[in-house]
Amino acid sequence: MRDILQDILPWYQAGKPFALATVVRTWRSSPRPVGASMAVSDTGEVIGSVSGGCVEGAVYEVAQDVLKTGAPQLVRYGVSDDSAFAIGLTCGGTLELFVQLIDADTFPEFEHVVESVARRQAIAICTVIEGPLPLSRRFLLTPSGTYGNPDLDQSEQSLAEKARRMLRHGTDGVLPHNDRQGGEVAVFVESMAPPPRMIVFGAIDFAAAVARIGKFLGYHVTVCDARRVFATKERFREADEVVVAWPHKYLAEVEVDERTVLCVLTHDAKFDVPLLQLALRTPAGYIGAMGSRRTHDIRLAQLRDSGTTEEELSRLRSPIGLDLGARTPEETAISIAAEIISTFQGGSGLPLANTTAPIHHKPLASHPKPPVAPSSGPPTRDFNTQELNSCPL
Repeated sequence: MRDILQDILPWYQAGKPFALATVVRTWRSSPRPVGASMAVSDTGEVIGSVSGGCVEGAVYEVAQDVLKTGAPQLVRYGVSDDSAFAIGLTCGGTLELFVQLIDADTFPEFEHVVESVARRQAIAICTVIEGPLPLSRRFLLTPSGTYGNPDLDQSEQSLAEKARRMLRHGTDGVLPHNDRQGGEVAVFVESMAPPPRMIVFGAIDFAAAVARIGKFLGYHVTVCDARRVFATKERFREADEVVVAWPHKYLAEVEVDERTVLCVLTHDAKFDVPLLQLALRTPAGYIGAMGSRRTHDIRLAQLRDSGTTEEELSRLRSPIGLDLGARTPEETAISIAAEIISTFQGGSGLPLANTTAPIHHKPLASHPKPPVAPSSGPPTRDFNTQELNSCPL
């Protein structure tokens, strides 16, 4: 739902009920991931997509029925169904959707979810989609508790802990659960985690291109450089923030998790070595460094001399990016983005024509959802300015 949250908010605020269809399970080559949503208003307007056009017509009919009856439905479409080709799902995959009515009565916490997302506060929506419990029963989770003090029994508390782990990784999915009467239910967990971070070190033209594509992919993008004359919001308008700081000192102060991407584009030893020495000891999901093969060899030797282990060095993507024959900053940014996607989604980096594996891999880690584009340039933030006196420029 996060992908259409801002678009459906005006309907909710105007008291306009709508049916929300969300992909809750997928099998094989499903056209859209779990969490993709489509909303249909009581006047027939449509926002979002659940299959890239394959089954939208069929889902629209289900949504109309949900709007009339108020009763949620769990529906499945797949190539094995007789109607699959008729409705257009010819990709060979299967997807399951939960369609529910949303208005102020059925989802009174909706605006709190919107506010949490706007404030970059993590929140998860846990919804019963199958089983003896009333469908659409839901509760909201934060990283450390619940919202609205729902009455959760001991088994539900265990479910909540599993859901929080999903929230920390920004993943959506279905959790099985035994209710208070011992019945088996399925709970869909939709994680509204803040966008994962991409930190681009080095305020160069390549960094501007990487910041643009990082924002396009849904990252919260920070550009960091110790040289104030280059690290300006005018040069990096697509970034969420521009930080003037020694790279390794900045990295030591920020939160890094498994979803974080670190792109080291400075290719200057006085910045690279202390930065990478620290970066390779963080849980960051992707760490890449720019430079020629000669620069890479010299940098590896310096890192080894500084105490970096072979296990830590094995995490380094250098020279950064996939072999696309890139030359321009924009082409290089695409090369880097391709390697990032391949890392998190488990891709081979080979042409699809030369592979036989499923086109849509099961992700190795969560992938970001595109946020609303910023309306103005990013703020420029100074960090430990007193440490920058010895930095050129």
